[in-house]
Amino acid sequence: MQRHIRNFCIIAHVDHGKTTLSDRLLEMTQTVEKRKMQDQLLDSMDLEREKGITIKSHPVTMHYPFEGVDYTFNLIDTPGHVDFSYEVSRSLAACEGAILLVDASQGIEAQTVANALLAIQGKLTVIPVLNKVDLPSSNVEKVKKQLEDILAIPSEETLNVSGKTGLGVPELLNEVVRRIPAPNGNADAPLQALIFDAVYDTYKGLICYVRIFNGTLKAGQALMMMRHETHLQAKELGIFTPRMQPTEQLATGEVGYIITNLKTLTDIKIGDTLTLAQNPAAEPLPGYKEIKPMVFSGLYPLDTADYERLKTGLFKLQLNDASLTFQSENSTALGFGFRCGFLGLLHMEIIQERLRREYDLDLIATYPSVVYHVHLTDGTQINVDNPLRLPEPSHIQYIEEPTIKASIHIPNDAVGCILELIREKRGECLSTETLDEQRLMLTCVLPLNEILLDFNDRLKSLTKGYGSMDYELSDYVRSDLVKMDILVNSEPVDAFSSIVHRTKAEAQGRVLCERLKNLLPKQMFKVPIQAAVWGKVVARETLSAYRKDVTAKCYGGDITRKRKLLEKQKEGKKRMKQIGRVSIPQETFVNILKSTTE
Repeated sequence: MQRHIRNFCIIAHVDHGKTTLSDRLLEMTQTVEKRKMQDQLLDSMDLEREKGITIKSHPVTMHYPFEGVDYTFNLIDTPGHVDFSYEVSRSLAACEGAILLVDASQGIEAQTVANALLAIQGKLTVIPVLNKVDLPSSNVEKVKKQLEDILAIPSEETLNVSGKTGLGVPELLNEVVRRIPAPNGNADAPLQALIFDAVYDTYKGLICYVRIFNGTLKAGQALMMMRHETHLQAKELGIFTPRMQPTEQLATGEVGYIITNLKTLTDIKIGDTLTLAQNPAAEPLPGYKEIKPMVFSGLYPLDTADYERLKTGLFKLQLNDASLTFQSENSTALGFGFRCGFLGLLHMEIIQERLRREYDLDLIATYPSVVYHVHLTDGTQINVDNPLRLPEPSHIQYIEEPTIKASIHIPNDAVGCILELIREKRGECLSTETLDEQRLMLTCVLPLNEILLDFNDRLKSLTKGYGSMDYELSDYVRSDLVKMDILVNSEPVDAFSSIVHRTKAEAQGRVLCERLKNLLPKQMFKVPIQAAVWGKVVARETLSAYRKDVTAKCYGGDITRKRKLLEKQKEGKKRMKQIGRVSIPQETFVNILKSTTE
C-alpha cells in the first residue's frame, strides 16, 4: 500500500560511511542473506571498491516490519563527490526523505553542507545521523553543535550510529518509518514517472531507473518521454533486491526499473518524465536540466594501432555514462585520438582508468581545458574548448571564462596559506564564516581552469589533509586570456598549445620550455625552444647541439688553419639549421604531458 512506502536516500561527504551504512540496512532488513553479504555490496565496480567512493547511484527495495505492519523501504545510495552532484540531485528528486550522514570524528565537511542544502531546497525530510560514534576520536557533542550552528538542525533530532558495528541502526530504521512521510500521488491519474538514472546491459538493452509519482505502470505499455517526445516500449518491469526482480506492475510511490526497446543511452535523458503514449500527463515533473561537460581533454593511444580499440571502449563506456561526450580529432604530434568532455577531474580520472583496465589501453591525455565564450568583432559568439580552434586575435573582441563558487572548509591555522593559494589562482574570497573553535569556511569565486590541475592536491597538502571543497558552476566572466604556443625550431607543436591568462603566460612558458629542453634529444644544430603569445615570444630555452671537435686533426701549425675549420663547421651548421627538422619522439610528449597533468 502507498502509505506503507518510504523513499529515502543517504547523503554525505566522501568517505563518511554511506555505503557501509547501506550494508547494515540490507543486513538488518534481511534483504540479502548473511552468506551472500559482502562489504560495499551496492558498489558493483572494482574502482568503486578500491577508491572507497560511489560513482553510480544504486537503488534497492527492502521490507521492514514495524508495529505489526510490513513497510517497503526504497533506498537510493548516492555518490558523494562534487563531480556527480547531478546524480545526487536526481536521486533526491525521487525521494521524500534523506539520511544526512556526518562522520562524528571529522565533523561537517564541504559536501555535507552542499548536499544538505540540496535536500532542504527539495523539501525533503532530513534525518541527521552521526556515524562512526564507536571510534575513540569521535566527538559527538561538538558535531551536534556544528549541525545546529551551520544547518540549524536541533541536536535532539540527531541519531548516533555505527555503520561498521550496527550500533543504533535498528533505531534509525524505526525513525525512517516515523519521520519520513509516505509518498503523495494519485494512482488513478495519468502516469508520471521520473527517470533518475539509466544503464545499458549487453543482453537486455537500455534499463531506466524510475520513481512513479502518479498512475500505474504495467509491462508492455507504450511510453513517451515528455520533454523529448521519444517513444519507447516497457518490455519488463521490476524492483531491486538489490538484484533485478521482475514484477507485474509499478504502482504510485514505488521505485524500480524498466527494460526498454531503446538501443543507446543517448536516447534517454536523465531527469525526464515518462508517461503513457495513449493517455499522456498534462505536464512533466519539474527540475529537469540538460547535463553538460565542464572539463575537456584529448585522449590518444600510445600505439596508433589501438585507435579502433579506444573508439570501441569510449562507445561502450558512453552506453552506461551519458555525461561522457567525445569526438574524433587529429593531432600532428600525437596522431588520431578523441576530444572528450567530462563532468570534472574525478570523472576524467575514472574514465581513463576504466579504459586502461577494461580495454587494456595505454593512453596519453592532453592538458585539460574548459569551454570559453569567445566574442568576435562581427558581434557573434562561439564556444571554444580546444586552443587550436581559437580564432586569430584580430577577430576577437573579448573572451569570457567560466568561474566556480567554492565553499572551502579548513582548519583555522591554515587560513593564511589557503588565502594565498586562492590569490595565486586568481580567485577572490567573498566571505569567511567560523564553524567552531577549530574550523572555518571560506566562500570564494575561482576561475574553473585554475583548479583543474593541482588545486585540490595543494589544498589537502596545506591543510594536512583536513581541508575539503565543494563547488558549483557560477557565471562566465570577461578575462584577459591568450593562446600560448610552444615553438620548437620555430615550428608550433599543437599538443602543447594552451589558453592561459596573460599574467601567467610567461611563467608557464618558462616551465614548459625548460622541461622540453631537458627531455628533447640533441640535434646536430642548436634548437631554439620558445613560448609565444599570439606570435610574440615570452620565454626561450636553447637546446645545445652535438659538438664535434673538427680541429682534432690539426697537429700544431698556424692558428688560421683551426679558424678555417671552425668557420667551415659554422657554415655547415647554419645551412643545416635552415633545412633541418626536429623530430620529437613520442616519449617526450608522454613525459611532458604526464608531468603537466599529474
